[in-house]
Amino acid sequence: MQQKTKLFLQALKYSIPHLGKCMQKQHLNHYNFADHYYNRIKLKKYHLTKCLQNKPKISELARNIPSRSFSCKDLQPVKQENEKPLPENMDAFEKVRTKLETQPQEEYEIISVEVKHGGFVYYQEGCCLVRSKDEEADNDNYEVLFNLEELKLDQPFIDCIRVAPDEKYVAAKIRTEDSEASTCVIIKLSDQPVMEASFPNVSSFEWVKDEEDEDVLFYTFQRNLRCHDVYRATFGDNKRNERFYTEKDPSYFVFLYLTKDSRFLTINIMNKTTSEVWLIDGLSPWDPPVLIQKRIHGVLYYVEHRDDELYILTNVGEPTEFKLMRTAADTPAIMNWDLFFTMKRNTKVIDLDMFKDHCVLFLKHSNLLYVNVIGLADDSVRSLKLPPWACGFIMDTNSDPKNCPFQLCSPIRPPKYYTYKFAEGKLFEETGHEDPITKTSRVLRLEAKSKDGKLVPMTVFHKTDSEDLQKKPLLIHVYGAYGMDLKMNFRPERRVLVDDGWILAYCHVRGGGELGLQWHADGRLTKKLNGLADLEACIKTLHGQGFSQPSLTTLTAFSAGGVLAGALCNCNPELLRAVTLEAPFLDVLNTMMDTTLPLTLEELEEWGNPSSDEKHKNYIKRYCPYQNIKPQHYPSVHITAYENDERVPLKGIVSYTEKLKEAISEHAKDTGEGYQAPNIILDIQPGGNHVIEDSHKKITAQIKFLYEELGLDSTSVFEDLKKYLKF
Repeated sequence: MQQKTKLFLQALKYSIPHLGKCMQKQHLNHYNFADHYYNRIKLKKYHLTKCLQNKPKISELARNIPSRSFSCKDLQPVKQENEKPLPENMDAFEKVRTKLETQPQEEYEIISVEVKHGGFVYYQEGCCLVRSKDEEADNDNYEVLFNLEELKLDQPFIDCIRVAPDEKYVAAKIRTEDSEASTCVIIKLSDQPVMEASFPNVSSFEWVKDEEDEDVLFYTFQRNLRCHDVYRATFGDNKRNERFYTEKDPSYFVFLYLTKDSRFLTINIMNKTTSEVWLIDGLSPWDPPVLIQKRIHGVLYYVEHRDDELYILTNVGEPTEFKLMRTAADTPAIMNWDLFFTMKRNTKVIDLDMFKDHCVLFLKHSNLLYVNVIGLADDSVRSLKLPPWACGFIMDTNSDPKNCPFQLCSPIRPPKYYTYKFAEGKLFEETGHEDPITKTSRVLRLEAKSKDGKLVPMTVFHKTDSEDLQKKPLLIHVYGAYGMDLKMNFRPERRVLVDDGWILAYCHVRGGGELGLQWHADGRLTKKLNGLADLEACIKTLHGQGFSQPSLTTLTAFSAGGVLAGALCNCNPELLRAVTLEAPFLDVLNTMMDTTLPLTLEELEEWGNPSSDEKHKNYIKRYCPYQNIKPQHYPSVHITAYENDERVPLKGIVSYTEKLKEAISEHAKDTGEGYQAPNIILDIQPGGNHVIEDSHKKITAQIKFLYEELGLDSTSVFEDLKKYLKF
């Protein structure tokens, strides 16, 4: 599993609404196509420095959730004014919930996206799309372009912004947090801006200018989570709107990306394992598109442009990992691709950015982050190993050819700025206040040996001064699907847990993408059980090395991560005390046999086709959580589901919960008096989104559940949460 001025690998944040059961919210198949914007958070009682939006990997594009940005300066408590005391007899959870429900919303505003273009900054201010002079972007001196309330949506926000080349128009995609439906509005910029047009269900969109200096908007249309149609439209006196491409294969989706130099618009047609790219000349957008290379099963490729050459990131050839190739723009076919740069084994390409004289690759090698700077004049390569605490990149939007800025973050540490300066050939880091978490916590890179001898990487966080780690609570994170990395962006609730003595362990099992394309291939289809074996090995290794114990071990997963979590509960429940699942995929067999569901055909490459392949059907039966529920002891389980979730239908989650309760009840009868049955909680949230990452209610409910199941005092953790959850 976004968008625009970073690399072609950034094209997709909102382009592809359906790479996988999950988003995120965290593959070019596994790539990070990013956008021209970043988040700003304005607070009246808190001060947050400007931070770039975390640009999710392609696999995370399945859900479009606005990120929240933080700075280490924001992690200090702030005295609240005119607070009414809460009753002394109210428990910690209720106090926090009451705080959140009564907190004045005017204390802060979140501006989801921001685009710089031609001396102006375009962004959301309150319920309006506005623009201001670049130098005045942090003041309240702005021009209102469009009031989002005109769309009559419930709490709308701007998901993506594109400005036409000569700034005659601006297009903005608007949606709500409880739905994946979106509306693209086109605003004519004049002394009195006016909405020129609106299009429903737009996924990706880009502007180009034709030979007669007319702005042309290209956009893709999404229907039932599928994106197959490409349109182009003009406005003003010469209005037209026409569909000029339709993808016939239902297992593919289509997204648009404008190369960083704006020379070509690329039409990217892909599924989980195969892609095809067409070029539209940015100088002649009405000409027929040019095919780069017809789709070849198993071959993925993505395209950037510089100085009449195409730079192609592809897995073609051996080994079948991503490598960088190039060819002349007028001879784009695969037989003309020349190998330009290869990656080491166990390397994942996170992102790529093109500059006038340099190409920058953002990499993860053996679970550590690197930046490779390639000199395009002399083919020199400079490899920079980044700080070991860093777990994820946040890409900057940058048009300065002299510098490459980016941010690094981890689940417990807010983003920190770094800049590579090409002239000096050096990496510079942000100076100033150092986050205290660097001294009060440790990050460990460990490995577990799976049943077949494969070494599985883990990332572990705990307090530096923790004594007797075997008696500390442990929260395991797992995903293991679609070639997606585990999401390791900053989450304030994770930081609070570490501060309260918890151990956090991220298990990078097969099926994910942390070690490259082969790591994904070794955990999909009829190798899905490798991911389960990896998860078991990780937990046993952690216990064996003195990190917690089964009675204090918990597991969390969302979306497709629910497959491995649910499978572990069936086959090895004694390893866990409690589990939290969010929008979990639990009934693989019945879902993949129902071709009426919007994503079934697209996901055959990940799970197999049980309808037509008996081998796939029998293999899925071996691990499918729903199919393997049996009367036995289970850990306690808290499930958060969303009422109108189109990706993981509520019906399957309800069926799983009912069957699990029946099995536990049967086991309790057989066991007799004195048996302490686990708690099984299904929390159904309203709305139609897949995962709502920043839901206060969800976060507090999940943490309350974990503390109660482990018999821990939650007073201090909820006090700490109060200063974070308002974000």
